[in-house]
Amino acid sequence: MSEPRNINPIMKQVLELGPPVVFFLIYLKIKDETYVMGGTEYSGFIVATLIFVPILLIAIGVLWALTGKLSRMQIFTAFMVIFFGGLTAWFNDERFFKMKTSIVYGLFALLLGIGLARGQSWLAYVLNDAMPMRDEGWMILTKRLCGMFAFLAVANEVIWRTMSTEAWVKIETFGFPIALMAFLFWQINALQSYLIEEDDPSQAQQ
Repeated sequence: MSEPRNINPIMKQVLELGPPVVFFLIYLKIKDETYVMGGTEYSGFIVATLIFVPILLIAIGVLWALTGKLSRMQIFTAFMVIFFGGLTAWFNDERFFKMKTSIVYGLFALLLGIGLARGQSWLAYVLNDAMPMRDEGWMILTKRLCGMFAFLAVANEVIWRTMSTEAWVKIETFGFPIALMAFLFWQINALQSYLIEEDDPSQAQQ
């Protein structure tokens, strides 16, 4: 396996955030169209979903080629998009792709909840190297993030079941990511007192 390599942060953001934005733009362009393939009619949403899958895989492949590594999150995202994108096309039913978001957020909440039930912060296991923090801080952040993921899963179910596809696409592309990033930014600032400084001798053995 090749050694991990650093790349330009802007390029990394483009590769990670670009595919959903491209999906959004493609959907806006073809949302009112219908396409016949193999004798079956497909809506613009489903065609946009089918186009999105290879775009995401290409972006992940380029990211892997440039960095020499892929995170578990990127691999999981690729699997979920391929699986639910495939179900959407196979059954010609856009609900599968919309449910994907609920399942992803719900699974994150479930995993964090299992860790909490065991008295552990599995979030710390993943992120402690990048953001050293005392155990109390990780438990607080894990509880709050578990609740946030559960809220987003329920919110997605309500939105796709009660609102238009166009509204869901806009919220999925921009609303949920912005809400999650704002929540994390708020929590990290609120938990500053739990962060461990590199030169803090009291934490040297933890």
